[in-house]
Amino acid sequence: MPSLESYDVVIIGGAVIGSSVAYHIASDPAFKGNILVLEKDPTYQFCASALSAASIRQQYSSAINIEISLHGIRFLREIGEKLAVDGEKPDIGLHEGGYLFLASETGKPVLEENHALQQKHGADILFMDPAGLKTKFPWLNVDDLAAGTWGRTGEGWFDGYGLMQAFRKKARSLGVTYKPAKAVAFEQAGGRLTHVVLDDGSKIACGQVVNAAGAGGAAIAKAAGIEIPIHNKKRMIFTFDCADEVAGAPLLIDPTGLYFRPEGKGFICGMQPPADQDPDSEEFEVEHSFFEETLWPILAERVPAFERIKPGAAWAGHYDMNEFDHNAFVGGTSSLSNFYLANGFSGHGLQQSPAIGRGLAELILHGRFQTLDLSPLGFDRLAANRPMIEKNVV
Repeated sequence: MPSLESYDVVIIGGAVIGSSVAYHIASDPAFKGNILVLEKDPTYQFCASALSAASIRQQYSSAINIEISLHGIRFLREIGEKLAVDGEKPDIGLHEGGYLFLASETGKPVLEENHALQQKHGADILFMDPAGLKTKFPWLNVDDLAAGTWGRTGEGWFDGYGLMQAFRKKARSLGVTYKPAKAVAFEQAGGRLTHVVLDDGSKIACGQVVNAAGAGGAAIAKAAGIEIPIHNKKRMIFTFDCADEVAGAPLLIDPTGLYFRPEGKGFICGMQPPADQDPDSEEFEVEHSFFEETLWPILAERVPAFERIKPGAAWAGHYDMNEFDHNAFVGGTSSLSNFYLANGFSGHGLQQSPAIGRGLAELILHGRFQTLDLSPLGFDRLAANRPMIEKNVV
């Protein structure tokens, strides 16, 4: 009879969050054990890390999210050194083109309040009136705008799949084991998880367990006896080319919620559908009518040059949406002493992965957050009905 596999840390989910946690634990001098990462889709074909718009911003309305992304941009700038393996430095094509949040007269006070908080925490965000917006972005229609905020540095976009693979490669170089397998259940004793059960019936003895399963995170939590309000929401990304030049475009957030940004010589865009048209989903079908009937008219209104565009490829992925407050649950659980959550990132997982990985590594190895207190994202806020409100949800 084969001996039972045993690991000090088992991480369920090997995309960007799980691989960041694995890297940060393995690289901590205090850790002397072994780590297993379970990934049910080793091709990463359907994971959010590979299918998202892959961007980073500090333009949030909550201090913790600003600080998380300030660490994130510092990490991304230094990724070549931090995640190099055998002298080979990863390149994720970081482009600090900035986010541009636009507001009408109604939305201007919120933009002003958010901007003050962002400045307080050291984010390099400029507040601009319509004249300033028109000067900086001459292709922009500002007729209905009252203000905008633009990230001069520290915000932009990058290769999200490349970041995930860089974390993964570095973790493996540090001795982390990756296993193509699906966790489906747990065995428990004494208020802790003792074994992870795989879909083939085999078991793995575990010390600490991290749920970083993305869209599958709610099912993993439920298997451990914990209900988390995480739902799979389909998000579609559309590409297009423009006949006219739209130079120096940032990642623009329209007051309608539509976003677009440059991608190569063209652009990508998307938008969260209305709540009554946003059911839970596990399929990846692209609804092209959404672009033609909803997105294109908004694009052409905001940027007149976009009246003459050529639609291109499109794809769909899934957000693990936290319907409690659209912020992730990060940290331990009161009912299980060795079970940690990293779920419900609601589209922010890539940019938050460096800080989340570091924070969970500190919590698991040292019993507390050491460099950045992530307790505002703790799971206890759900039972206390204490949502962490984030006004800048895209």
